[in-house]
Amino acid sequence: MTIKSKIALSLVFLFGIILVLGGMSAYYLNRLSEDSQAILKDNYISLEFASNMQKALLSLKDPDALSDFEENLKKQERNITELGEQTITYTLRREFNRLQAGSRDSLTISHIQQNLLTIDDLNRQAIVRKSETARQTADDALLWLAFVGTLCFLVVFSFVINIPSYIANPVRELTQGIRQIASRNFEERLHVRSNDEFGELARSFNSMAQKLDEYEHSNLARVMFAKKRIDTLLQIMSDGIIGLDEKRRILFVNSVASRLLGVGEQQLAGKYAPDVASTNDLMRTLIQDIMLDDTDEVPLVTNARNNITNPLLKIYDPGPGKESYFTRQIQSVEVTPTGEQTPIQAGYVIVLQNVTPYKELDLAKTNFIATVSHELKTPISAIKMSLKLLQDTRIGALNDEQQQLTASVSDNADRLLKITGELMNMAQVESGQIQLQVQPVAPAELVQIATNALRTQVEQKHIQFNLALPTNLPSVKADPDKASWVLINFLSNAVRHSPDDSRIDVSAQRIGSQIEFTVRDYGPGLRPEHREKVFDRYFRAPGINGQVSGTGLGLAISKEFIQSMGGEVGLHDNVAPGASFYFRLAID
Repeated sequence: MTIKSKIALSLVFLFGIILVLGGMSAYYLNRLSEDSQAILKDNYISLEFASNMQKALLSLKDPDALSDFEENLKKQERNITELGEQTITYTLRREFNRLQAGSRDSLTISHIQQNLLTIDDLNRQAIVRKSETARQTADDALLWLAFVGTLCFLVVFSFVINIPSYIANPVRELTQGIRQIASRNFEERLHVRSNDEFGELARSFNSMAQKLDEYEHSNLARVMFAKKRIDTLLQIMSDGIIGLDEKRRILFVNSVASRLLGVGEQQLAGKYAPDVASTNDLMRTLIQDIMLDDTDEVPLVTNARNNITNPLLKIYDPGPGKESYFTRQIQSVEVTPTGEQTPIQAGYVIVLQNVTPYKELDLAKTNFIATVSHELKTPISAIKMSLKLLQDTRIGALNDEQQQLTASVSDNADRLLKITGELMNMAQVESGQIQLQVQPVAPAELVQIATNALRTQVEQKHIQFNLALPTNLPSVKADPDKASWVLINFLSNAVRHSPDDSRIDVSAQRIGSQIEFTVRDYGPGLRPEHREKVFDRYFRAPGINGQVSGTGLGLAISKEFIQSMGGEVGLHDNVAPGASFYFRLAID
């Protein structure tokens, strides 16, 4: 039975109680009314008739007295209600007829008066008797109404106490159960045993709790919990994170990436990334290395590696309200289906790493190095000039010991000048202010400048330059100073790592639309773990005796110079003994 039906039955029952009380009240009131009417109609009127006849009998001298007596007697004859009243009324009629016939003796009048008193007495006794009956009826009515009213009050009181509890207790238990479920206590159950809506609600709640309990202990729950943790980590990261599926639809965007893109997270979720890129320059830059394969419509990274890191991106960040520096990294996500050996593409994660603090420190360092290098160059040049004057024989001859000292000072000054030159070049590279004067340059001219600059060092170690320069090589587009500096750096490294009485191969050859310059030495070469780092800044490879020398900036600067001129720089593989460095410049 439903709650609606139960409440309706309760109201019907209460209405029935009201009807019972009303019916009983009406019944007993009707009985009291009937008893009162019976007294008035049956007895009180008879007393009035008898009284009128008494008055008429006392005024017989009045000509209308007998007619009044006759009229009241007829009414009395029609209102006979008590036992014995008929006989007395009949006797009264007989005596009245005798009186009418002229017999007005005292005996007849006495008999009439006696009969009238008897009628009066009978009706008075009847009034007393019927009044007692009415009183008894009133007592019975009061007793029954009190009993039924008390019973109805108890029933209604029971309804007042139980019906709110009947409704409130299941609701209270349901509220407690919901709180337990909210506290992840999925073992909570409701114990409502009924066939109404509360029972149905309790069964549905218990079924839901059971499903949640099963879900809580399932792998899916652990996966979803881990996902929530990852989502939380993504939101608190200072780096911008964008997740794409295999179709390049945006799966998730954290708050940093949303702020940089200038689009809300909810507006980006589920959108096709190229559609967003059509109106957003930053998104276009971020996905430019991901293209759609026409055969299977699966995005592929244009770079062969799964992990792509791009140069610095300068992006305005509304958070701090300034331009910040970010590096973009694209990580390919691959999964291997169960029972399969080959992984399939599952999507991509684009990371915008905020490197602004490091960039600011790097700029400060670059400015410091440029300033110090510039300030050191002037006193070093003065030292060189002073040495020139000391070594001039026109001023005075130096003894052997003095000549050794000046030679040592000159060598150290040259070394300082070279270091400050490298630092100034590095400052130009890091600040992006490399000044180039690109012009056609003959490859042979670059090689001659470099070999002549290192002629003294080569002679000291008895090393020979083996030159291989075809006569028909075209000119290259390069800055002569920067290109020769790179070649000198390659040759000085080769000389430093070559043993005495060895040779260094210097060659230039055409490869497509470029000229490749190669410097190969026959020293100990590079270890495999050093080959990847040789062009990094401040990396110094061990020499012949295991010691390191130099600043570790030469090759890094060389790489930047060549790339700024549109060329390539690298290290040939499978060269033994020694090492073979090359750079390529475009043909003019």
